[in-house]
Amino acid sequence: MGNRLSKIYTRTGDKGTTGLGDGSRVDKDDLRVETFGTVDELNSVVGLVLASEMDGSIRECLTRTQHELFDLGGELCMPGYTLVPEICVDQLETDLDHFNKDLPPLKDFILPGGSESAARCHFARTVCRRAERLMVSLGKVEDINKVSLRYLNRLSDLLFVIARVLSRSNGGEEVLWVHGDKRGKEE
Repeated sequence: MGNRLSKIYTRTGDKGTTGLGDGSRVDKDDLRVETFGTVDELNSVVGLVLASEMDGSIRECLTRTQHELFDLGGELCMPGYTLVPEICVDQLETDLDHFNKDLPPLKDFILPGGSESAARCHFARTVCRRAERLMVSLGKVEDINKVSLRYLNRLSDLLFVIARVLSRSNGGEEVLWVHGDKRGKEE
């Protein structure tokens, strides 16, 4: 592992560039930087979800996810480096099956909300989708770890399912979307 930061500001980015893990410098709005910056944002939003009350198994899953997202950010910061293995995608699928097994099938779209923790989890899901879109764009111009792309796709599904679980916890309910033609009309 490289040197630890003992001084937070370095002034090396004052002209709009930043250093990658391989020592090269790129503009701060470089697509690679935008992608790992969004993964960092996602990690922060998952932290916001974790600041809520929740079942221990969800907490354990999301805490592990934060570590994996940090690995993914590191992978993106170092071109050509791989830190996210296939087993991480497999674990997300196991978690998805576990958390989804007791949920009723969806017959309608649901709105982000239902509870504060669920709304936070939906927020994390949308940031995850943005990170995934950015990674797709990055993959068109540079080599990326295809496993990491699958990881983000599966993670967004998991965050959706966890949001459903959190909405329904403690007797809460999911908020179902009602089409504009039907809102305000009696059935």
